[in-house]
Amino acid sequence: MQRVETSLPGVFELRPVIHRDARGFFIETYHKAKFSDLGIADAFVQDNHSRSAKGTLRGLHYQLHHPQAKLCRVVEGEALDVAVDIRIGSSNFGKWTSVLLSAKEQNQIYVPTGFAHGFLALSDTVQFVYKCSDFYDSRDERGILWSDPVLNISWGIANPVISERDAKNPKLAEVAPEFLPRYVSK
Repeated sequence: MQRVETSLPGVFELRPVIHRDARGFFIETYHKAKFSDLGIADAFVQDNHSRSAKGTLRGLHYQLHHPQAKLCRVVEGEALDVAVDIRIGSSNFGKWTSVLLSAKEQNQIYVPTGFAHGFLALSDTVQFVYKCSDFYDSRDERGILWSDPVLNISWGIANPVISERDAKNPKLAEVAPEFLPRYVSK
């Protein structure tokens, strides 16, 4: 597994060794000890799997009291995966990065706690699978508006298919500081 840094410290892409032959392929998608060596020490407690049609945008989501680090990959199609640093006190507050995830490349993105996360389905069908370091809590779910003009995320689409909830998310500047995570220096 190769770790590739993104423009945001702590968020990185993982590129696996893919063993291909006439039968198909084999990859190791998760190995606790090897991932720990790459800087992912989280204990993942929940796996999620979604299926989305082309043009569907899910995000930007986070949990405040039960923050979730995420290890994301696509098992069918292609998706643009985006992480936004929303940690009060971070020198990268309000900055975002993206990684093109694809079933062909079998790459992954690691998104640590303190970041809002979302993705856009680029192919006709996208099956998106991700591990979470804490359990989903509907009472703790929060979001940032995907089209926040200050964030200026390059989604490459003007009118994605979004949920009613995501359409009502506030802009980052509209979120009171007590509803955002804090940056903790290491």
